Amino acid sequence: MLSDLLYRLRALTKRRTVESELDDELRLHLDHEAAKLERAGFSPDDARRRARLALGGVEQVKEDCRDARGTRWLEDVAQDIRFGARQLRFNPGFTAVAVSSLALGIGANTAIFQLVNAVRLRALPVERPYELAEIRIAGGNKGMGLNPDRYGGLTRPVWEEIQRDHPAFSGVFAWGRNQVGVGRPSEMQRVNGLSVAGDFFGTLGVSPWRGRLLQPADETGCPSTVAVVSHAYWQRALGGRELDESTQLLVNGQSKQIVGVTPPSFFGLSVGESFDIAQPFCRAPQVRRDVFSMIVMGRLQPGWTLERATRQVESASPAIFDVTAPTGYTAPTVERFKAFRLEAVSAARGVSWLREEYDDSLVLLLGITGLVLLIACANLANLMLARASTRDREVAVRMALGASRGRLLRQMVTEGGLLAGIGGALGLGLAQFLSRTLVQTISTDSNNVELPITTDWRVLAFTGLAAVATCLLFGIVPALRGTRAEPVEAIKAGGRGLSQAPARTTVHRAIVVAQLAISLVLLVGALLFVRSLYNLTTFDPGFRLRGITVAFVGYPQLKGPPDRLEALQRQVLESIRSIPGVVDAATTTNVPLLGGSWTHGVKMGAVEDSSKFTWVSPGYFRTMGIPLLEGRGFDERDTSSSRRVAIVNQMFARVFVGGASPIGRILRTSPEPDFPATDYEIVGVIADTKYNELRGRGYPMTFAPAGQYPALGPWATVLVHSTTAPTVTMDAVKRALSATVTDPIVTQTVFETRVREGMVRERVVAMLAGFFGVLATVLAMIGLYGLIAYLVARRRNEIGVRLALGARPAQVVGMVARDAGRLLAFGLTIGVVLALVAARGASSTALLFGLSPYDPLTIAAACILLGGVAGAGCLIPARRASRLDALIALRHE
Repeated sequence: MLSDLLYRLRALTKRRTVESELDDELRLHLDHEAAKLERAGFSPDDARRRARLALGGVEQVKEDCRDARGTRWLEDVAQDIRFGARQLRFNPGFTAVAVSSLALGIGANTAIFQLVNAVRLRALPVERPYELAEIRIAGGNKGMGLNPDRYGGLTRPVWEEIQRDHPAFSGVFAWGRNQVGVGRPSEMQRVNGLSVAGDFFGTLGVSPWRGRLLQPADETGCPSTVAVVSHAYWQRALGGRELDESTQLLVNGQSKQIVGVTPPSFFGLSVGESFDIAQPFCRAPQVRRDVFSMIVMGRLQPGWTLERATRQVESASPAIFDVTAPTGYTAPTVERFKAFRLEAVSAARGVSWLREEYDDSLVLLLGITGLVLLIACANLANLMLARASTRDREVAVRMALGASRGRLLRQMVTEGGLLAGIGGALGLGLAQFLSRTLVQTISTDSNNVELPITTDWRVLAFTGLAAVATCLLFGIVPALRGTRAEPVEAIKAGGRGLSQAPARTTVHRAIVVAQLAISLVLLVGALLFVRSLYNLTTFDPGFRLRGITVAFVGYPQLKGPPDRLEALQRQVLESIRSIPGVVDAATTTNVPLLGGSWTHGVKMGAVEDSSKFTWVSPGYFRTMGIPLLEGRGFDERDTSSSRRVAIVNQMFARVFVGGASPIGRILRTSPEPDFPATDYEIVGVIADTKYNELRGRGYPMTFAPAGQYPALGPWATVLVHSTTAPTVTMDAVKRALSATVTDPIVTQTVFETRVREGMVRERVVAMLAGFFGVLATVLAMIGLYGLIAYLVARRRNEIGVRLALGARPAQVVGMVARDAGRLLAFGLTIGVVLALVAARGASSTALLFGLSPYDPLTIAAACILLGGVAGAGCLIPARRASRLDALIALRHE
């Protein structure tokens, strides 16, 4: 019947038959094929749909005939798209699986790329950003002096020297970030502040949204009386009303006239952060010369390059650092300062702590999502290959009618392109949700991340390239395989002989092995990061985490000598300790694990080194649960007028006295401004604890009494150990402070929560790696299941013969299981090798804690988990094959 149809269609094509005759011939065969399928048990609608798919669709056959007569190429492309869309509509299950897999893979990749784009690639929203350069100390200042900003910077005297003479720059400015308090002390809110110097807004080319922006003349006076606000803060706090003389805010206890509003697109120069209030730097008559708080930038002169600007500022460095050297330090420290050299680096993309914190993590996550997309493409390639093998007869009919192999190849690639295009479009929409969710995930109460997630040309280009790559990955091979067979052989085979050839399944098997190998790599990575996060969350830092509330207390109304401040702090602690539910309380100059650090040079005997210094009140070690190993703790005898005493940790004893008892020995600190050289007698030894981060190495640590702190002021950091909820505790603390001090400023945080916030990077990586590892495992299981089910279907006759000859169902299950087991073994073996190679890269990201990247337990667990899940997926087609009716299988063809 089919051969007769081909002969008549060729004849009609050669005679350029009118379309009505061609339609009649095709419909006759369509009706005949549909009738056969109805007799086989299919419903009328299903039978007709399958008959149309077997022929490739009546309209497509007609187009192939036109192709033989020379139809134009553009019309062919349009018809290919229409036919491809029709094929996808007729296969809703296949289309849903393909599109959802691609949307998830492309969406995840695009979401991570959007973050990379926002953090690393996008330029600042200012005029000609690529002319901006930062002037900084080459290699950093190595922790010298005071560094209140995480980005480092230059001192005020150095900035003034640069401002005085800057031949490489048409304009220079300085800025710094800080937290400022807005409102009365009892109602004060902490907001993000920006301090600026020089022609900050003018050099950047930022125009005011309302009013005017800050100018160099506004720096006169200390403190300044004017400020500008961001557009978001203007709407949030000021209701978006017009500015006038009555528009004022109380900032850090000083009344500020709000003279302008910045445009909505300007968030500052720190990517991932925004400012609320911008003020001029305070130009005080006397400033400390060792505070590195000013980030200095400038706009290059026309024709100047960064290299030329670096040579200029480097040549000026000796004179600049010589006249700005700090006082109060030892001679070697001053000489180290004078040896600093300046350099100019690009500031087109601003500065960002996100780059430092998440750079390696984002690259790693982009690689993980790329592997997931690769696995999804492998699954789709297998599906397309299996689908192509069922279209042998369709391809044979169309080639017999005159369609060229190139035309058929283009048609199948077009179908893959449609899938990739739909998946890419959905993935782009999904990426917006995923990227915003990731930004919210890495934001914390103490460190809010604000990134403008927008779809620019880079994101569109990335998504387009991902869609094209997926089309090539899963569309080309099936298309080439589908158009390779000869028409006559395909028709004679009846969809059986060619498909059963071993060579036809080689590509399927190779793809599944690759899926299993890549899935194992992702699963090993997921288990490593999850176990690393578990190690971090369960690690004992050496002191109490739970039940501690940190209160930052200020009493600016209080004036008086240090002994009065010392007495007040003792009174504050006593009032807090009397609160029901409070176990103990103490003050400290540095809260551990929150990132702060204070280091002094120390000399003891012949040993000179450095030690971390913290001044604490009596009861600190009880409050934090730190055991005292030797000597005594601090008590009420240790005041500002008594002899200087200190308590050190075990590492201090190892470094300075070789592990011997340091009790009774004298340590001497190096001089610094406000911290003269001082002798301390060691009276106690505590166990080693972590200092400013869980990952950090151990340091020699020295604790001194709070009453002997040289820079005692009207503020205190109070640690409260209580058995009640933190909110209840802090409400009681505020009431107690209000009864003791007039208008106290109190902000609080839960210690354990802040420490956990420091693990947000590890938590995000573990969460995403775990999710994608599970997804990869499921995709690999589906791929192996699909291949085994396909092979079982192609061997239906063989299995029927085996069962008819007496094979037991268990033997059939074993036959199928052996085939799956070989694939699984190959995949796991290759995967272990790839995992070991990938582990070398993971070890350089510093994301693992207390765990080797080559951990054998993790690799074994991943193999067992993937093997178990994939093996379970193969049992379904194996059991189905064992229950096959031999007579039905033999009649199948």
